[in-house]
Amino acid sequence: MAAMTAGAELWQALCAAREAAEAPAKAASEEENSGAKSGAAPGPAPGPAPDAEGLLAKTQSCLDKDPENASSYQDEESGASVLMVASQLGLIEVVKTLLERGAPWNALDRKGRCAGEYALEAGHQAVVDLLVDHGVRAEMLLGAIEKRKLERGPMAANEDYLKSNVEYTSDEQKLMDPNGDAVMMEWERPLMQLHAQVICQRGALTAGESSEQTPTGDVLNVGFGMGIVDSYIQEHKPRRHVIIEAHPQVYKRMLDDGWDKKPGVEIVFGRWQDRVASIGQFDGIFFDTYGEYYADLKAFQDNLPRLLRPSGVYSFFNGLCPRNIFFHGVCCQVVQLQLDHMGIEASFQPCELEADANADDTWQGVKRRYWWNDTYYLPICVMRPTTAATDA
Repeated sequence: MAAMTAGAELWQALCAAREAAEAPAKAASEEENSGAKSGAAPGPAPGPAPDAEGLLAKTQSCLDKDPENASSYQDEESGASVLMVASQLGLIEVVKTLLERGAPWNALDRKGRCAGEYALEAGHQAVVDLLVDHGVRAEMLLGAIEKRKLERGPMAANEDYLKSNVEYTSDEQKLMDPNGDAVMMEWERPLMQLHAQVICQRGALTAGESSEQTPTGDVLNVGFGMGIVDSYIQEHKPRRHVIIEAHPQVYKRMLDDGWDKKPGVEIVFGRWQDRVASIGQFDGIFFDTYGEYYADLKAFQDNLPRLLRPSGVYSFFNGLCPRNIFFHGVCCQVVQLQLDHMGIEASFQPCELEADANADDTWQGVKRRYWWNDTYYLPICVMRPTTAATDA
């Protein structure tokens, strides 16, 4: 019989502690299911708290035997890791030790859950915070986030998308690419209204009046799509409304719909990478392109110090890691730190989505959906008054 590995040994110890903690609740559930329902007394109290010191010593011992195996061990059947179980038990020192010894913070079990979600579900906020901080540091150091594909944009590359045929569905509910993936969808309308409101508020705030009394200043939108956000921007009567659109068919649709004749609108046809150097400065900016990587979002944000005026507001479609709420939170904090280094203060306002956003009917005909959550975290990013470049 083969000797037990250090990882398997640690896994057994952590699982035993979890079973002991869960035993009373399981017993109560079994008693209820057996039919004992007639005025029964409340079930037993939760099981004993895990032996934190003993499990930390066990963790250190296993790591000393085989650091790589012990820190990264995952159960073959469930895919759960030692870090996940330690997070679920709230063993913050064990979690910290495992992370320090190389445990992958972003490993997934067979249901697609990570250690952060185990801690969230168990209510261990201190462990969640520790994992988030570690994840942010890892992303900032390794830049792994920049290699990730944005969910809304699964084509091979931005250039492929620009050469492809796109189609507006007959019911005007979707803009589709040739692979059957959605470029944009009608369920986003309430979000686009909020984005427009956010980026158009700067001009009114500067004047000390409401947006109904004061025309908004200069606004830039990168990526027209279905034109939803631009329609809402128009309601704020911007002085200058610049729209950058690179797809030829979408550009033609804009002209056919008369966007080049709307008040204050300037259409800039081409890739933003080739155009932003010469379009001036703005009071509000929205970025929502398709078929790009996070690195492209970051590359655009690198232009913000010269594009965004002091106290100007920037926002973007926040589709960062939407499948996993924990990873989504890490990505938001990475963006927050990156923008802070540019003198931009970023916050994320939670917005509850309407039911149709995740309804099966909404996604019918879409090959790969790009949204799963009930809450959308709206980016509100404000340039500090002393940071932005001045107009030439």
